[in-house]
Amino acid sequence: MKKNQSSSKIQQKIKVWFLYLFLIIGAFTMLFPFFWMISTSLKNQYEAIKIPPIIWPKQLQFSNWAEAWNAAPFIRYFINSVSVAFITTTAQIITAILAAFAFSKMIFYGKNFIFLILLGTMMVPFEMVLVPNFVTLSNLGMIDTYWALIVPWMANFFAVYTMRQAFAGIPDQLYYAAKVDGASDWQYLWKVLVPNSRSSITAIALIQVIASWNSFMWPLIVTNSTNLRTLPVGLQAFKSDAGVQYPELMAASTFVILPVAILYFVFNKYIVDGFTDTGIKG
Repeated sequence: MKKNQSSSKIQQKIKVWFLYLFLIIGAFTMLFPFFWMISTSLKNQYEAIKIPPIIWPKQLQFSNWAEAWNAAPFIRYFINSVSVAFITTTAQIITAILAAFAFSKMIFYGKNFIFLILLGTMMVPFEMVLVPNFVTLSNLGMIDTYWALIVPWMANFFAVYTMRQAFAGIPDQLYYAAKVDGASDWQYLWKVLVPNSRSSITAIALIQVIASWNSFMWPLIVTNSTNLRTLPVGLQAFKSDAGVQYPELMAASTFVILPVAILYFVFNKYIVDGFTDTGIKG
């Protein structure tokens, strides 16, 4: 009996060690690209393109960071990225809250059918709507303006779906209690549903900020002026006919990634809590 217990304990410890080993390998796989980016940003051009590659430079080239910052108007790119991310995130939260309230608590003809149709749009790849969106904005005269960076992303059905799941999980008894107290539907939405769905709203906001900040293809297509470019598009400044300046490019990439990385590590708990509360998994 004791032998069976000891053997089971050994097997359990082996499983735990394998689990930790798997997690360590996964963490290393995820973090190594960031390490390589920082390492390359501190190399000279010869070390950056040398084969076999050099893991860490012999002499740190911190001047690459200053050269990268001065090579392009990054302050302007930073302001553009922050402005676009803030406006689109705010707009998405507002539209998601209003639409989710309608789909979760209101009763109207064809509600479920309309919801299923809109749900199907989540399966449409971005590349399929890129050309129609571009043509529409071109006909409206919005190309190479801030409107082109903002208008197409003011609503997102994934945000609507997430908020709808959060609102649906709130008991209807709260609605009846609010009605007894004389509250209108508008007051019930903003004073009951929204405060009880803060984690979902925070998760939506963080995901949209990260998506907007990292967006490259759309800003590249709809903007021609340097003053309208965002940070990811600004990285094109380090590509020329002479080749790619990898140390400066990696230094500039660090400028782009660092704010989002800090934001994620600080608020990642809210992303997990937001999707856990809505019942979204996977």
